[in-house]
Amino acid sequence: MAKVHIFNAGPCILPKAATEATRKAIENFDNTGVGLLEISHRTPGWERIMSETVQLWRDLLHIPENYKILFLGGGASTQFFTVPANLLNKKAAYLQTGVWAKKAAKEAKIFGETEIVASSEDKNYSYIPKNYTIPTDADYFHITTNNTIYGTEIKEDIDCPINLVADMSSDIMSRPVDVTKYALIYGGAQKNVGPAGVTFVIVREDVLGKITDRKNLPVLPTMVDYRTHIDKESMFNTPPVSAIFVMHETLKWLKDNGGIEWIQKRNQEKADLLYNEIDRNKMFVGTVAKEDRSLMNVCFVMAKGYEDKEKEFMEFAKANGMIGIKGHRSVGGFRASLYNACEIEDVQALVDCMQEFEKKNA
Repeated sequence: MAKVHIFNAGPCILPKAATEATRKAIENFDNTGVGLLEISHRTPGWERIMSETVQLWRDLLHIPENYKILFLGGGASTQFFTVPANLLNKKAAYLQTGVWAKKAAKEAKIFGETEIVASSEDKNYSYIPKNYTIPTDADYFHITTNNTIYGTEIKEDIDCPINLVADMSSDIMSRPVDVTKYALIYGGAQKNVGPAGVTFVIVREDVLGKITDRKNLPVLPTMVDYRTHIDKESMFNTPPVSAIFVMHETLKWLKDNGGIEWIQKRNQEKADLLYNEIDRNKMFVGTVAKEDRSLMNVCFVMAKGYEDKEKEFMEFAKANGMIGIKGHRSVGGFRASLYNACEIEDVQALVDCMQEFEKKNA
C-alpha cells in the first residue's frame, strides 16, 4: 500500500511509538495477562500510569504544584458549561475567535452575565482581534488559543488582569506555555496529545469553591464540581482508561525526543514550509491574516481565477496519499493540520503535490 499522509483536524495523527505500545497493552497490559480494554482502573499498574501521566504533564509544561491536572470525559464542549459553573459568580468575559469560542460563551450565559470583549466574526474569524480591553469586574476572561476551523492562533500567553481561562484543545503541547498566567486550561486530547475520549483540565486550586452570589445554582452538581475529581485524582468514576494510556505514551514520546522546545521548532519548520508554498504558488491563497496564522491548522483556498480547480486538486491530492485536507464547510477549500506527530516529510509531500498540480494547470 502506498504511503498516506494524515492531515486530519481531529482525531489527530499519533506517534508510531504510542500506537505500537497501545497495541501491545491491548493484548497484555503491564504483564498482567489482561488487556488494556479489560483492566480495572483500580489495578496497581493502572494507578502508576495515572500518576506518571500527571507527572509528564508537569514535566513538559513546568506546571506548579498548586495547579491540579484532571483527566475527564465529555470532551472540551462539556467544559464550556463546567468552567462557568465553577468560576462565574456575576460576570464572565469572552474573546470570540471562532465557532467553539462562540459556543463556550453561549453556555456561560446560563450561569450569569457574559460579555463578548471582542469578536472577529465580521470577517468569518479570519483574524485575532487586537486592542481590546479586558473588563476587570469579570470573574474570568476566556480565550480559545487555536481556532481549528479557521486557522488562526494566539501564539503568546497574554497578560491578563483577571483570571485567564483558555481552551487549548488544538495547540496544547505544541509550544511553551507559562501556565502561571492562567487560572484554568482545558481541552480535548484528540488534537495533539492523544485520541478522542479524554479531556484534560489544568486548574489553579485557589480559584475553586468561591461561588457565593449565584442564586440560580447554589450547589454544584457533584460531577460538575472540579473539586470532586481533584479529591479522587480523576477516578471519582471510571476514567477513560484506553484514551489516557495513549496520552501517556504520546507524552513519553514527546519528552523522550526533546520536549516542548524540540516540538515547537519542528512545528515551526513544518508550518513555514507549507505557508511559503501557499504564498509562492499562483494557484493557492491563504485565508487568514498572516500575523495570526496557526502553526497547527493551515487553511487555504484556490486563488482567484482557479476556483473551478478545487475539486480537481482535491482528487489529485487524494490520489497522491493526502488524507484529511478538505476544509471545514464554513471556510471551504483546504485545511492541513500539522499536529505534533505529523512529520516534515508529510508536509513536503503535500508541497510537492501542490507544485506538481501547478505545473499541470497554471
